[in-house]
Amino acid sequence: MNLLELKDIRVAYGRAPVLHGISLTMAPGTIVAVIGANGAGKTTLLNAVMGVIPSSGTALYDGKPIPPSVEARVAAGLCLVPERRELFTTMSVKDNIDLGGFLRSAAERADTREEVYGRFPRLAERRKQLAGTLSGGERQMLALARALMSRPRLLLLDEPSLGLAPKIVIDILEIVSELRKTGVSILLVEQNARAALEIADHGYLVELGEVRRSGPAAELSHDPALMESYLGLVPE
Repeated sequence: MNLLELKDIRVAYGRAPVLHGISLTMAPGTIVAVIGANGAGKTTLLNAVMGVIPSSGTALYDGKPIPPSVEARVAAGLCLVPERRELFTTMSVKDNIDLGGFLRSAAERADTREEVYGRFPRLAERRKQLAGTLSGGERQMLALARALMSRPRLLLLDEPSLGLAPKIVIDILEIVSELRKTGVSILLVEQNARAALEIADHGYLVELGEVRRSGPAAELSHDPALMESYLGLVPE
């Protein structure tokens, strides 16, 4: 059974359609990359899955209709890490992390926090530091750490490499790849198509609100036309 199944998902802002019938499936324990240029509708798709914006179509989670509210989706194991990370910059690293476990008991939060610190030792060292004083890479780590506090089954990641130096991008995507080994499924929206496909199991190319191509990530990354147009490589 698929963990997530989207059929004919449509979104409009006012009278302007943005998604024109997106269909997508992902199996448990996989990374699915959604790639495409700016304005393709990638972020809108994640927001629709999370329930942040209204949409039409069919969305199944674990074979059942996806819960209607954002809160119910979080409780069911969905979690979104938005493009701008949305950290509370005047609060400490620890307090930002704890906010991710707001649905859990104090004991559960404490246990999960220690697990998160084990995965992100740099954050453990800076637990009393204000989030606003962190580097770009550390802020992305904090956003991921906060999301993991809810123990998600499905993590929605929106442009985790945005604004980061190439070396930091490699580090962040390695962390994302490691999360898959813990059983977390990841729907990854990323403009850096080459990096996304390197860690993904399956990929979807979205253009102007429609899926233009889909297939195994390794297959897409070796497609000459796609490589030239989206990966910045010229086929030999």
